[in-house]
Formats: sequence, structure tokens, C-alpha cells
Amino acid sequence: MFKQFLSRLPRKSLKSDSGESPRADSSRSCSSRAGSPRASPGNHKSNGGNSSSGRSNSVKRTSSSAVFPASVVSGIEPLVPFKDVPNAERMNLFVSKLSLCCVAFDFTDPCKNTAEKDVKRQTLLELVDFVASGSMRFSEPAILAMCRMCAINLFRVFPPNYRSNMSRASGGGENDDDEPMFDPAWPHLQIVYDLLLKFISSSCLDVKVAKKYIDHSFIMRLLELFDSEDPRERDCLKTILHRIYGKFMVHRPYIRKSLNNIFYGFVFETERHNGIAELLEIFGSIISGFALPLKEEHKIFLWRVLVPLHKPKSMGVYFQQLSYCVTQFTEKEPKLASTVIRGLLKYWPITNCQKEVMFLGELEEILEAINMVEFQKVMVPLFWRIGCCINSLHFQVAERALFLWNNDHIVNLVAHNRQVILPIIFAALERNTQNHWNQAVLNLTLNVRKMFLEMDEKLFMSCHTHFKEEEKVLILAADKRKEAWEQLEHAASLQPIIGNTAVLVSPLATSFAC
Repeated sequence: MFKQFLSRLPRKSLKSDSGESPRADSSRSCSSRAGSPRASPGNHKSNGGNSSSGRSNSVKRTSSSAVFPASVVSGIEPLVPFKDVPNAERMNLFVSKLSLCCVAFDFTDPCKNTAEKDVKRQTLLELVDFVASGSMRFSEPAILAMCRMCAINLFRVFPPNYRSNMSRASGGGENDDDEPMFDPAWPHLQIVYDLLLKFISSSCLDVKVAKKYIDHSFIMRLLELFDSEDPRERDCLKTILHRIYGKFMVHRPYIRKSLNNIFYGFVFETERHNGIAELLEIFGSIISGFALPLKEEHKIFLWRVLVPLHKPKSMGVYFQQLSYCVTQFTEKEPKLASTVIRGLLKYWPITNCQKEVMFLGELEEILEAINMVEFQKVMVPLFWRIGCCINSLHFQVAERALFLWNNDHIVNLVAHNRQVILPIIFAALERNTQNHWNQAVLNLTLNVRKMFLEMDEKLFMSCHTHFKEEEKVLILAADKRKEAWEQLEHAASLQPIIGNTAVLVSPLATSFAC
């Protein structure tokens, strides 16, 4: 097997090959061949026993030399170290070694092709050191060869069962604490990712030439890999995509548009994707570089993508990155704070207490950056929702809502608008002091209640009087309902039971705050 592996590499070729033009062959797009691993350079045949003419030999090698031109790799032994080759031949050796690394192996069986895998691994490590040294500028055939090698080794479609059992963002949430699935080929893939990162980051890379091969199709294939179950792979992809965004300015609109499409599919269709957190982390860095005033495109991204991303059940997986992106927008343009708060209220969780705690935490960060005008636009529906949270039977939700009054900026906003806010939440505070089961929540409620009393005693007493009157009305209404049911029960008891008669059940006279 080892001899067969080496025999597939480009060896010394006939002199007729040296007349071919590498530029003509390398002008084809790398990405258009990324999905055709069958045409990999591993299909090269040895010319040692070929008795055909030089013309026929050149024709036979045309399909393979389209990716690795024969004139570039002719006469180069790929296993020779770089230090043993003159500087003029090192770029040819670089391409030849990339050709060697285009042979794919099965890593599910660690005992299979161990010698060949080791040769490929050592070659990849040599390539990493060569690229990191920055000793010479990359030629166009070398750029093409690098893109081709990365496409063959990295670009792959994950099978359906790859995510079915251990999906990080399955929507159910029950698998969030499970260990992720690790790719058995990762020790090998990691070197390829490291090589690609150093190649893109290298000062020896001509962006004007490289953009022809690191094109839209290449970037889209990279983005598809973010659905990998292996967090190590997603982390490498995150760094590489960020470098591509920074270096290839011409691709920036396409990258943003492609990320939007991934987010749209996740929110409105599948709610299944493993790389949302990493993609949001990339976008967080992108947002921090937005110039002011913000373009309309960026504002649309905020309310069409970031705000709806609060909806999925698996939001906890990427909440930290999402919250960072949102706060970046509100810090850059405080006028957007009211838009974000309306979106949070729209997608506010009703039955998921953990998400509710996260929403309250993000809400506090937004309120820290909001100005008085924007605050007044949303304060009525906002504090109605906060009042519901104060009365929550889940003590963490109630506690987190009451912690808002520990923030001086929020207290200042509330103090200036107490005539509107206190009547909204006064009933919630009074109900907590009367019957909340948690002592910590009860103590916090008393502190907030005392704060309002000291803030405006006259308004506080007015709200208290109004609350007592409403309580009396509610008690009278409850008594009337109870009396009506008792009369119905008495009337039903006087009727004879014939056949299957429905049973009259006394209702529970309970009033709900929300």
C-alpha cells in the first residue's frame, strides 16, 4: 500500500511536459473543483514504464495537471526536505508536497494505512513550517494548489446521523449537557486548518491573486463546515473566517449575506445548527468595526436576525454571543435600544424560566445604554412585563427582576418617570409582600417598596389607596362568583340523577396577575 501511495505522486516527467503553461491551467477556479475529490492529484500515474510519445503523455496528464501543472512539479521528489532544495525550486517543492497531501485516508480505523498517514502528517507539518517562515512569495499555482488541497481534505458533507443523537442545538434542550462528538480525523484535520490559517495570514500572500481561488464558493463551503459537531473544528473555522473577512475586503458583503442566510434558516426553519455561537462571535467582531452612522443594512440585520434569535428554545447555547452583538448595536446607536426592547417583549418566554432570567440580564445591559427619550417610548409595556416577573413563583426570575433596582442608571430612569411606572408595578410589589414563598424575594420586594416610598411618599400612598380599593372590588367579585356557584350546586342537587349526568365541580376562585 505504501508503494502504491507513493507511486500516485508526480515524479520526473517527460521534457515535453515542461513546455506546458501553468498560468493557463491555474486560471480555473479552485472552488469549482472543490466538490470533485475524485479528480484529486492522487490519480496521477507514474510515467516510468510509459513507452508512448511525449505528445501522448502530455495529453494523458492534462486532467491532473489542471490542478497541479506538470511543469511545476516535474522532477521534484515530494519527500525531500525544503532545506535540501535551492531557493529557486522551493516553491515547486511546495506544490509537490501539497499534491502528496491530497490523498485522503479513512481515519475511523486507526490501524489502517498507518505508514501512509504518517508520511502525510509529516509532510503537512513541513508545509506549516514553510508557510510560517514567510521566506518567499506564493506563486499563483501555489495558491491554487493550496486551495485544492484544503478543499479535498476539509470540505465534506456530514452524514445525517452525525447530528441526530448529539445535536448541540436540537431545540429540545435535553442534550445541551452531553459531550459533543469528536471527529476521529481531528489530529490530521487540525494540521490542515493550521496550515490554511497561516497561509491566509501570511504577508507573502497576494490578495489580488488569492481572491480568484478563495472565492464565494470556497467561503460557502467553509461556512457549511460550521455545522460540525466537533467544537475544536468550529473554533478553527471561526479564526480562519475572521481572517478572511479582515484580509479580503471584496468578500465582506458576501460573508455577511451568507451569515444572514444561515441565521434565517436556523430561526425560521430548522432551529438546528451547531455553529450559531461561533458565527455570532464572528459577527460581534464585525459589528464592533461598523462605522457611524450605521448603514440601513446593519439596522435591518439587528431587527430581522439578532432579535428573532431570541426565539429558539436552544438560545442558552449562544446567549452570551447574542447579547454581546445586541449591546454593541445599542452602544453604537442608543436610538436602537427601544427597538431591541420591543423585540425582547415580543419574544419574551412565558414557560421557560431559565430563558426569562437571561432576558432580564440582557434587558439590564440595554437599559444601561438607553437615553430618556427612548426609555419613555417603551416603559409602559416594559414595566408591565417586569411586574409579571416580580410575581413569578420561580424565585430566580423574581429575584433577577428586583435586582434591576440595584442599578443606579435604571433607578434614575424610574425616578424621573415614577408617575407612570409606580402605578404599573405597585400591585405586583404588594402581592409579593403578602404571600411570596421565598424569603429572599420578600426582602428584596420590601427594599424596592421602601425605595419608592422615600422617592415620592404622596404618590406611594395614592397608589396604596387605589390598590386597596381594587382589592375590595376583586374580593366582592370573587364572593359573587362563589355565591353563584353555590346556588347552581344547590339547584343541581335538587334535580334527580338520570343516566349519565355531568358532575358540577366548584371552580377555584383565583385571580392571576399576568
